[in-house]
Amino acid sequence: MTRIIDAWSQQPNELFLSQPWLATLLRWTRQDGGALAAASMTDATLAAMDAAGVERALLCAWSSPQGMLIDNDEVAAAVRAHPDRFAGVAAVDLRYPVDAVRELRRAVGDLGLVALRVVPWLWNLPPDDRRYYPLYVTCVELGIPFCTQIGHTGPLCPSEPGRPIPYLDNVLLEFPDLVVVGGHVGYPWIDEVISLATKYPNFHVDTSAYAVHRLPATLIDYMRGPGRTRVLFGTNWPMLSADRCLQHIDKLGLDPEAKDLFLGGNAARIFNL
Repeated sequence: MTRIIDAWSQQPNELFLSQPWLATLLRWTRQDGGALAAASMTDATLAAMDAAGVERALLCAWSSPQGMLIDNDEVAAAVRAHPDRFAGVAAVDLRYPVDAVRELRRAVGDLGLVALRVVPWLWNLPPDDRRYYPLYVTCVELGIPFCTQIGHTGPLCPSEPGRPIPYLDNVLLEFPDLVVVGGHVGYPWIDEVISLATKYPNFHVDTSAYAVHRLPATLIDYMRGPGRTRVLFGTNWPMLSADRCLQHIDKLGLDPEAKDLFLGGNAARIFNL
């Protein structure tokens, strides 16, 4: 039986749902705030996972220049309540690098979270900014992946921090032991994404925020061949449900091995689930 793991989801709280940049995402996904709030309840999340056969979802904490939006303790509480369904991804405050490293160590060591995620457009700081570098060292020491967003932004914020080259290229050159997962595919720089994935064995891509039938053809070709071990399924729930994302999975033309790796095998390996 194919194991399905959602590599990017979140359990929004009231503070997250109040962010002004969310309005553009609601328009893109044809939702309203009320529907999103209802979908963000834990029971709704579990029901949506069950409807698509998702075994586990990685729930993300969120940090911004205004402070934590979904903090690590909230994520850890959700994981404790449903340890067989959720795993947690930490967030930290880039404004305070020493405290950020301490918080990451606490989130992993005390709370059991399995990765770190920083969303560059929230900070308008590309991933080769000096404020990230102590965190990269810590991720390597802790043996956890660093997750980030690549490509253009849905919110009305600058997209440049999500451009893979030169920013992620610099990081991958300087941290060959750092496992990196670039979320949201990387459009419109998909050729840059594939080039980095070809160049660096420690770089991976997740398809969150995309229904699979809308994935770029170049990425689908990569998934069928040498990229079968490098691409992870994700949703960006509650912006998109797994059922909606996977509706046309059979049209991708993946062989059984590639399909199993994409849907869950790669995430299980990378996040040590």
